[in-house]
Amino acid sequence: MTTTAVPTGIDDPVNVAILAVSEDRLEEFQRDPLGEIARRTGLPLPLVIERIRAMLAAGTIRRVRQTLLATNLAQGALVAWRVPEARLHDAFDFMFRGDPFSGHVVIRTADAATAGATYRLWTTVKVPQGFSLERHCHYLAGQTGAEAFRLMPARALFALGVGHTRRRGMEPGAKADVPADVTYTGAVELTDLEWRVLTPLKREFAPEELVPDLWAVRAEEAGVPLEQFFEVAESLARRGLVGRFSTFLEHVKPLADGRRVTHYNALFHWAVPPGREIEAGREVGRHHIMTHAYWREGGPEFRGVNIMGVTHGLAKDAVLAHKAAIDAHLAACGIPVAYTNVFWGGRSEIKPSEISPIAYAAWCRERGLDPESMRE
Repeated sequence: MTTTAVPTGIDDPVNVAILAVSEDRLEEFQRDPLGEIARRTGLPLPLVIERIRAMLAAGTIRRVRQTLLATNLAQGALVAWRVPEARLHDAFDFMFRGDPFSGHVVIRTADAATAGATYRLWTTVKVPQGFSLERHCHYLAGQTGAEAFRLMPARALFALGVGHTRRRGMEPGAKADVPADVTYTGAVELTDLEWRVLTPLKREFAPEELVPDLWAVRAEEAGVPLEQFFEVAESLARRGLVGRFSTFLEHVKPLADGRRVTHYNALFHWAVPPGREIEAGREVGRHHIMTHAYWREGGPEFRGVNIMGVTHGLAKDAVLAHKAAIDAHLAACGIPVAYTNVFWGGRSEIKPSEISPIAYAAWCRERGLDPESMRE
């Protein structure tokens, strides 16, 4: 198959059908994810593979991979950084290129009067088990010139699923019939065999690797028979460690044809009464527009916000209409909100965070750090 003359745009009807499934509908581990996309869309498997390969090669899809629920595999947090304006973009570049343990890296803006508006750089950071997230962030602050940072680990998760294609044109207030499920975080230790399977399982696919027997080469890399690879992966999924198989769109930068999947990235903040975080998070998370929703403690820097979530959209007014609908829903549920605000995303890069303890120790040595000094 060749990508020559194969449509790669996000408005092509075949691509829309594929992306509506492949972005965030393949939950947990799938033995035959490409075949599952073909079954759910009613499209021939060779056509599905051809289109995903072409979109990946063209940059419409930025990566194809099996995601993990890494909050239970590594200590992690959303981190807000206060960096001098003159160093902001250099700090961004260091977090994206120099730190394998930083995932999302975003420069955000808010009204000057907004609590925490001086915290413009936002990242997600994970460090492997046994190492200190606080020490890691102190090191990053020293490298970037950050004057302060706020660690906000997730205490509970209510929504996680990007799905930009299916959210286009979604009506404000669209929500599930029942509140969102809640997932609590907690460290889980893996055996050597599980790490051997997990490492190739989570690595993204190159276009030429997208073939019908997708996992055969990965099982060989792990040094186990294919059936055993499946069994270990499914065991990890049952333990809540595997997220979904996903084709991630390049939703921030312009695509090859100049179009954007989304124009606006909004981080919503709500402060609800202590003790009602789970109730409020489940009500926020049931709204289909939410790509992420968490219970995180913003602290005094952010006026005590404790529910946070992310929404994307093509029009700013539409994003704000979705937030207004969620605000109204919380009020209708009798959940008071003492404070709420929006941080708008600007420059952004996303990459999977490394979670291997071996990789962390190697990175420390490359940086002239004693890995033992970075332990908890």
